Amino acid sequence: MTLAEIEEGTAVFIDANVFVYHFTGASSECSALLMRCEANELRGVTSALVLGEVSHRLMMIEAIGRKLVSPGNVARKLARRPEIVRQLAVYEASVQAIPSMGIEIAPLTEATIQQGVRHQRRYGLLTNDSLIVATMLQQGVRILATADRRLTVVDEVEIVGPADLAPAS
Repeated sequence: MTLAEIEEGTAVFIDANVFVYHFTGASSECSALLMRCEANELRGVTSALVLGEVSHRLMMIEAIGRKLVSPGNVARKLARRPEIVRQLAVYEASVQAIPSMGIEIAPLTEATIQQGVRHQRRYGLLTNDSLIVATMLQQGVRILATADRRLTVVDEVEIVGPADLAPAS
């Protein structure tokens, strides 16, 4: 199934890469999915953790795009140069726009972390991936919109990705 094939009324968890591909213009399918959420055709859900990841990635992209830092170890370069971070604002506006797109933001709770640890052990997931799965299941969401194929090992989740991008690993 592709993002465009998700049936109206379905709950969909939106992974960070979908937002990043939308805001950077890399995937029209990701943008179309978010427009369907905004139009209330789909129940779009994400998490506070994902918002943090989107913020981080878009900050790095903005810093490189504005040629304030060179590619490679961008986070380290920005950590050493807070005056550059203060110049960045596009990423912030993008992250702030997400709730107005009709996207529910699920909190990161202690219960989510505990459930995530169980998913780590069961499926061999990294922490952030396990927290996405835990949040999805707590929110009653079974479809994950992502270009990341690592979570295909999770039985309880169906991965749906954009067809206009090569799958990420």
